[in-house]
Amino acid sequence: MKNYISRRNFLKTAGAATGAAAALGLTGAPLAADGLFIAPEKHPITILYTNDVHTYIDNEAPELTYANIEALKKSYEDADMDVLLVDAGDHIQGTAYGAMDKGASIIKLMNSAGYDLATLGNHEFDYGMDRILTIVNEEADFPYISCNFKDLRTGRKVLPAIKYFWRGGRILAFIGVTTPETITKSTPAYFMDAGQNEFIYGIDGGDDGQALYDAVQKAIDEAWLYADFVIGLGHLGVDGSSSPWTSREVIQHTVGFNAFIDGHSHTVMAGETVRDAEGNPVLLTQTGCYLGNIGRMTIDTDRNFTTELISSTNVNPFNETLILQTDWINAVDDMLGEKIAESPVNFYINDPVTGDRLIRSQETNMGDLVADGIYAYFNEIEQLDCDIAIMNGGGIRADVPAGDWTYMTCKTVSPFGNVACLMSVTGAQIQNALEFGARYAGSGQENGGFLQVAGATYEIHTDIPNTVQTDDQNVWTGPATGTPRVQNIKIYNKATGAYEPLDPARTYNMAGMNYTLRSLGDGFAMFDGATLVKDYVSEDYLVLSSYAMLFNGGSITSANSPLADYAGYLLDYENPYGAGRITLL
Repeated sequence: MKNYISRRNFLKTAGAATGAAAALGLTGAPLAADGLFIAPEKHPITILYTNDVHTYIDNEAPELTYANIEALKKSYEDADMDVLLVDAGDHIQGTAYGAMDKGASIIKLMNSAGYDLATLGNHEFDYGMDRILTIVNEEADFPYISCNFKDLRTGRKVLPAIKYFWRGGRILAFIGVTTPETITKSTPAYFMDAGQNEFIYGIDGGDDGQALYDAVQKAIDEAWLYADFVIGLGHLGVDGSSSPWTSREVIQHTVGFNAFIDGHSHTVMAGETVRDAEGNPVLLTQTGCYLGNIGRMTIDTDRNFTTELISSTNVNPFNETLILQTDWINAVDDMLGEKIAESPVNFYINDPVTGDRLIRSQETNMGDLVADGIYAYFNEIEQLDCDIAIMNGGGIRADVPAGDWTYMTCKTVSPFGNVACLMSVTGAQIQNALEFGARYAGSGQENGGFLQVAGATYEIHTDIPNTVQTDDQNVWTGPATGTPRVQNIKIYNKATGAYEPLDPARTYNMAGMNYTLRSLGDGFAMFDGATLVKDYVSEDYLVLSSYAMLFNGGSITSANSPLADYAGYLLDYENPYGAGRITLL
């Protein structure tokens, strides 16, 4: 690894050594009486890291929580290990535990857990610019860094680009990097002046990525003035749709990183070697999401970097963080008992006559309601053009009898914490998705990937054999090789009020859960290459809650739905078997 300007060469004098230690905010750096650095004894360095936690604080053992993280870090400290704890973004938004107080309690938990550093994910901005600046400047006990988040009025960075730490007898420099997708994936108005006339904040990116690469390289060059190691702490991801701003591309177009801790794409990546612009190896890692793992990076005394992902810990989590965490979960759960609507209608996932579960093999009124909730969320609340919404039947879990609806009702129906997104897909991809979801229909075999729909109708010809191509893990690998089982697909046209035949070559905006559209849930792999329009707008039960609150008079009936104003739109919540959007033949 090329060391542009060696820290040892830079710190040649007593004044430089003393001044550098003070300027970098380093404490405990060994200085002799004459002010020169004493060659310190080297020790291994441990860096614990998280990304894309998205406020999932109610995990149950053996899954991880912030209380586990505090206990794990403390166990290392008690063993006299040199340890740091960092986060790569998207930690204050995602569930009600973040939304109820705009991330304040999440920051308290991170403070208690002992975080040393974080960078900004795109969803840190979801509560507005004033809110994130308050968190950064007043609430977080740990610093935030970003080398490419700028105030366009001054041309200066909003946050420091670099944070230095003295650990293991060496200086580590972390460089923060924020995805340029942030502005469009959060809310552009938050980056504009009060009149929304011009942007006053920006994130360096560039159509070809060069502005991002330049900002990162400038920070790397500065970091090497002092550092023994330079580590990226970024929220960029590796999805092709994020190109040219992915972490791999940033590494490949810069020189100087030893390692890069990433987020954004929710990728489980214990460690991948990526070559930088001069061919040097850089270790790239990401934990996945929702505290499914904690990352552990180790730097040994020979300067070697290794990484692993920890999915459970044996350390005792009974600590202050656990108390804070439990109190907040209980408080929010109490708030979830608030009545938000009522309904005279019984909603079913099971057959009201036989009790058999239907939601995974045919249409039901609960399937319609949940899919309509996604469809209405993007069309009515986000004010985006959504043509079709899908929901996997396995993600809809409960009948709801007539009576009051609360947030907890919605969480019972949609308990998994999956999140909604909007993608631009082709008609052919829609055909492939519906065909894949219907491959077992009529056979008596349940399929959690059976698709309930809004804004569309389709037929399933159960007498036609399934010829969808899948691998040995039952993941989609190709379209039907024979006659499709799914036929006569029609997409609702809001302008004409008619359901019109699907055009395989046309692009449509399809809404659904990340689980299905982006994360290969139930094996849905046909959306590779689709364009992301809006990501991570809200958790599944909050989408359903938002829809319940849109009904006139707070009564959930077909006539009171905001979609009843859509001419010709198929609605019949009063029928347990739905409005006739899916026909089994």
